[in-house]
Amino acid sequence: MKYTRFEKARIIGARALQISFGAPILVDHPADMLDPIDIAMLEFDREMIPITVSRE
Repeated sequence: MKYTRFEKARIIGARALQISFGAPILVDHPADMLDPIDIAMLEFDREMIPITVSRE
């Protein structure tokens, strides 16, 4: 599925918020990568974010 830039920003932002509140991280990431936004972007690039988009 191809996302718009607005959907991508909303998905990454929502996932970064979840990670910052202690949600489990679903990908292996370098130990020096601590920023939740970077981790969420890594999950998005690997298509492992557990968020779906409903278009109506």
